[in-house]
Order: sequence, then structure tokens, then C-alpha cells
Amino acid sequence: IVLAAGGGKGWLTILITLVVVLVISGFLNNIPVVVIFIPIMEAVAARFGTSPSKVMMPLSFAAVLGGMTTIIGSGTNLLVSGALVELGEKPFDFFQFAVPGMVLAGAGLIFVLLFVPRLLPDRASLANQFMEIDGRHFLAQITLDESSALVGLASNNGVFGAFPDMTLRSIQREDNAFLPPFEDVVLAAGDVMVVAATRAALADAVAHDPGLLFPELQDGREDLDGRWLEGDRILAEVMVAPASRMAGLNLNMIGFRHKTHCVVLGMQRRARMMRTRITEIRLEEGDVLLVQGQPADINALRKSDDVVLLEWSAEELPALDHAKRATGIFALVILAAATGFLPVVAASMLGAVAMVAMGVLSFRMAARALDSKIFTMIPAALAMGLAMQVTGGAQYLAQNLIDFLQGAAPAVVLSAFFLLIAGLSNIISAKAAAVLFTPIAVGIAHELGMPVEAFAVAVVFAANCAVATPIGYQTSLLVMGPGHYTFADFARGGIPLIIVLWLTFSFFAPWYYGL
Repeated sequence: IVLAAGGGKGWLTILITLVVVLVISGFLNNIPVVVIFIPIMEAVAARFGTSPSKVMMPLSFAAVLGGMTTIIGSGTNLLVSGALVELGEKPFDFFQFAVPGMVLAGAGLIFVLLFVPRLLPDRASLANQFMEIDGRHFLAQITLDESSALVGLASNNGVFGAFPDMTLRSIQREDNAFLPPFEDVVLAAGDVMVVAATRAALADAVAHDPGLLFPELQDGREDLDGRWLEGDRILAEVMVAPASRMAGLNLNMIGFRHKTHCVVLGMQRRARMMRTRITEIRLEEGDVLLVQGQPADINALRKSDDVVLLEWSAEELPALDHAKRATGIFALVILAAATGFLPVVAASMLGAVAMVAMGVLSFRMAARALDSKIFTMIPAALAMGLAMQVTGGAQYLAQNLIDFLQGAAPAVVLSAFFLLIAGLSNIISAKAAAVLFTPIAVGIAHELGMPVEAFAVAVVFAANCAVATPIGYQTSLLVMGPGHYTFADFARGGIPLIIVLWLTFSFFAPWYYGL
């Protein structure tokens, strides 16, 4: 739906997605919203060749900005409202701070769209960096049998639109070959479509139709529908080794499939792109073959003297036959967390266990998803934040600010108060800052004879500015792994956003509240 709404334009698709996230986050807890949109953003990034690091942090920021617009937008807002009641003040109405919230959210979203992706590094995991599309195209072939939906398809102005991510190089029909442009060509059973495509496009095609790219060999397709279509399926790249016995032979002559129990899906030869069937091309040293097999068979290629298994090239193909099962588990996790039936952590853990127990994920795949840096960094950062609270460090800074600004204009005090909370919320967390600074806000308002609402709203917005560290907001932790971020990346994208929100609040709030 998002891709269709974007009309094939990457920037528009990302814009629409972030706006949708911002709006939804005003009425739902932003944690499940981000959980829902992480795979959507990953799909958008993959579709338009964008690094996940460019879109994951903006996703988190959009959810945080949306949470500033209503009382239920985030737990931080509810904490401030509850603290006001305990202090004898009037609690927030549902849309109490919607107007200033939308002003800040609008300014923040513009900054996030235009500048945050430019501030973030183009980063991916080591495996993704190896497999990232760099213009390399593999030659592959699609054999049409009588049951194929492509049979009878005619070209439109010389183009077949069935595979938009592939380039049709030729159509082999018995002893004849049709070359571009394919005017007046109608596909028939038995045709072999020779295509060129990136690894990502081929992997996507095989994930949706496992046998689509299996080249038919001269000795038939025996065992094809068994071994290669069942169990865990691994996609990897191997290079024809120097002095390989495979050099000078084609796939029909080698018997590669039956010797290795792996099937060749594609072939890449340096900068040359051919138009003949890959089964008829005589291999050369240095050719790269895209192969599919079961984990044990792929690992066995390491012992081969004829091919070299390229490290970090192996990836597990998604089992799309489990998609409905995975979607059901995912929906139950979101429902349990969004309704408060289970804490987010408990719901997520049960969901992960269910994914493994029901065969959606293997234990190996689940273990690879764990990011060790999160488990080592977060406890240390939380300990520092706790120390700021129990030692009275945060209270000390607030009191010094009040003393320093004694006699200053209320607008100046409000602006400085916002900036102090925004800074500390990144150390002690957004919720801790909300609880700690709400009483201080009420005290300052009474001392200056100003509306309590103005300073209480400052606490809401400033506490929600916990975006410069991954520990300030849970949504930051959620995107840290998919975006492959470091601690410093959040400061790189978050600090400028905080400054934008601070300046916007400093100019708008005094006018809006009549200070």
C-alpha cells in the first residue's frame, strides 16, 4: 500500500510513511507503531536501494514527534499529567497541548525529512555490505512450462512487464533466439527467458517461486521438487577457482547439481553480460555462480578444489509459506502490547519463542538477530542515569539553573528550563525526566506567577526530546539493530533535532501562553 501510494518515488514513499507514523503515534503508544513499521521501512529501503541506516532513525523520530500531540501519545505525557494531579494541579485534557505539539511535530518532521538522512552514515551489516547491490548483475534463465502464467503473454512496445526488476536479454525457443526489441513476440510453453538481474531481485523471485530460476539440464529435473524446495534454503556465491576442473565446461557437462547437491541460479562474469542460456556457457576462472542449497551442502563447498565459497555471501531465503503464521504471531504480539494485556517486553519474548516453536524461524536465525552491543552498552548507560537521580545530580542542576536565571524574563526561564530537561532526558530517560521535573516546573511557575500549563507542557515536550541517545526512548532501541547504529549515530541525528525543537518551542510557546 505504501509503495503504491508513493508512485514509485523513493522520497515520496518515505515521506508518506513517516507522516502516517506521526499521525498514528498521536493516538497509539509509539512503541508498537514503530514495531509495525520497521519491516515496512526495511521493505521500502530495499525497494529503492536505500541503506536502512538512512530511514530507521527517522522512523523512530517520527513516532516520538507524533507522541507529542496528544495526552496518550506517549507514557511520558501521562506521567506528567498524573504528577500534576498529585501536586494539586489540573490534569491535561486529551488535546490540551495539541496546537504547540503539532507546531513542534511539523518543524521536527521537516528537519527529519530534509536533513537527518544526510547526517547519518550509510551503514549496513557486514553481510549486507558484501551483498549490497553495486551494479553487479547475474545472468539467469526462466523456463516456461505449460502451466506458467507467462505463457501467451505478449510484449508491450517490445517490453514484458512481468518482472520489472529484471532485464530480459533474450528468448530462446528451440533453435531460435529472439533479441530485443521483442516486438510482436508472444511467450510460449518451452521458451527459455534469459534475464539479467541483481542478486536481490533473484532472491526475491526465488523466495516467491522456489523453482522459478532452476535451469533445466539435459538429464531432466529428477529430485528437483524434493531436496531443493524443502527445509532451510541458503543462497550463496561461489567463484570458479584458478585451475578448476570446471573451467571450459558448461553446467550440463559438469553435473554440478548432482555432485554438490546445490543448484546454480545465476552466473556473473566480470563486466561481460551474455544472452545465451547459462547451462550452455562454458565456465571460466573467476566466474561467480549464485547457488542455492541446504546449509550442510553449502558448507561442504568450502572443501571443494573447483570453487571458492565467498565469505559473508550466504543468506537464508525466507520461507514465505510461513508468512501467514508469522503475521498471526506478530499481530497477537502487537495487540497484547497495545492493549496493555502484557508488557511490551513480555509480549515480544513470547512472540519470539512462538516464532521458533512454530517453525517460522530456526534457532540459528533467531540467535543471529541478537545484537550484542545493545546488551553491553545499555546497562552501563542506565546505571549512569540512575546515579544522576539517586545522588541528586539532576535536582542540583535544576536548582542552579533557577538561581542563575533569577530575575530573567519568564520566556527566557521557560526556554532554558526546556533545554535543561531535553539534555538530561537523554541520560536519565524520558520518563524519569518527566517525573523528576514536573514538581520543579510547578514550583517555578508559582514563583514567577506564570501559568503552570506552560511549564508543564515544557516538561512534556522536553522529556520527549530523549532522542540523542539510544537509552532515552524505547523506540531508539527498537531501530538500533535494524539501522546498524552506534551510540554516536543517535547524537549525530538527535542533537540537531533537539536544537530545532528547542528553538521552535522558545519562539512559539511564549506567544501561545502569553508570557
